[in-house]
Amino acid sequence: MGHAAGLRAGTRYAFARKHRQKGMVRLSTFMKNYKVGDIVDIKNNGAQQKGMAHKVYHGKTGVVYNVTKSAVGVIIYKQVGNRYIEKRINVRLEHINHSRSREEFITRVKNNAKRRREAKEKGETVQLKRLPQGPREAHTVELTDVESLAPQAYDTHI
Repeated sequence: MGHAAGLRAGTRYAFARKHRQKGMVRLSTFMKNYKVGDIVDIKNNGAQQKGMAHKVYHGKTGVVYNVTKSAVGVIIYKQVGNRYIEKRINVRLEHINHSRSREEFITRVKNNAKRRREAKEKGETVQLKRLPQGPREAHTVELTDVESLAPQAYDTHI
């Protein structure tokens, strides 16, 4: 039997809507603001076929370089052989989400600035570098009661 190799081949689960998420696209999807320079994740929505990115870009993260009324332009780096090529694709708003990849970094920068400010007011120095988690401290386990278990003989009587 032949194997189909169409544009959406192999996307049975990738483009399927999740359980209890089927139906029309939520209005909040269209209310999000995207600016040039935002980092976005491409996550194709099967409910809207227009403006869908190709299946190879599903799950990829890129940077917004252009914004129009119903779509955004995204720069993605695609591996071709031994190099990465910059690809510019236009995707409708239904198929992108703001990326959370820099959230932890931004909160850490804000916390470091706050800690630096507080330390400067007190006239102290503060360690801001992240250090790897070391090994756990040594401890001993005390045994109080030792209970030995032996198998019971198999009994067929009920």
